[in-house]
Amino acid sequence: MKEIGIMEVGGFRVGHAQNEEAATGCTVILCDQMSPAGLDVRGGGPASRESQILNPVANAEGINAVLLSGGSAFGLDAAGGVQKYLEERDIGFDVGVTKVPLVSQSCLFDLTVGSKDVRPDAAMAYAACENARADAPAEGNVGAGTGCSVGKYRGMERAMKSGFGTYALQAGALKVGALVAVNALGDIYGPEGTQIAGLLNPERNGLSSTLDELFHDVTLAENLFTGNTTLGVIVTNAKFHKTQLTKIAGMTHNGYARAIRPVHTTADGDSIYALSLGQIPGDVNVVGAMAALAMERAIVRAVRAAGSAYGLPGCDAIHGG
Repeated sequence: MKEIGIMEVGGFRVGHAQNEEAATGCTVILCDQMSPAGLDVRGGGPASRESQILNPVANAEGINAVLLSGGSAFGLDAAGGVQKYLEERDIGFDVGVTKVPLVSQSCLFDLTVGSKDVRPDAAMAYAACENARADAPAEGNVGAGTGCSVGKYRGMERAMKSGFGTYALQAGALKVGALVAVNALGDIYGPEGTQIAGLLNPERNGLSSTLDELFHDVTLAENLFTGNTTLGVIVTNAKFHKTQLTKIAGMTHNGYARAIRPVHTTADGDSIYALSLGQIPGDVNVVGAMAALAMERAIVRAVRAAGSAYGLPGCDAIHGG
């Protein structure tokens, strides 16, 4: 197995758009053709649109796009911009009188980082579609990652900047990639088990452990778990139907659990989509295991790529280099 570029998976384009001053943005994944998709939501507070069409018992066999957005539930209006972009190009599910673009969307909470009154809207999402390319997407403080942060157990004054990241793997002809906007209550850990980002110490010059402080407190304050939700997408060139993809999305949450501690809290909306973009034969268990590894590494890249912004230090500011 080897590392490859995310766009080598093929069958899709990625576009970012953001309002840097307001610290919010969105990222669109446009499928080259209507593609089977699955979804697994583990967080207790998701904000989503057209998620039910991905239920294995729903009739839809595929979707045209996935949109990851800031703005919390206010950002759900943005999917209309993706629909408009696709409708203008006669792309969507044929219902006889027209074609209806099928766009699934999930939002993360970034209202405490920049302006709470500025959120991704249809115009921003349309711009993300116009920006979509088959080239490697930018990482860090871009798109849905613009207002992302981690380590928020003690409030934003001890949080760190996070962002958007990708990672992909290939085994034989099989390719699996992960794209993620990391916006977590918890801390971020590298593959070697070392904490690399998250809760700052009181002096804001080093790291504290969210788990240690969480267990010390025992009783949580009301409405503590706000400002979170990590959103991910798995892409593969293997051929699967959406029931299998739902299982792959579920297995990918193992990558969340290895890299983010704690994760899947009651007011997170932690969600993972899985898209089948090719015709290569694949085993669900193999792809699920590869997806979890790719997601774990994409999360680390998202954090390391994010520079200091909005008063939140990035990894470089804490670790140097």
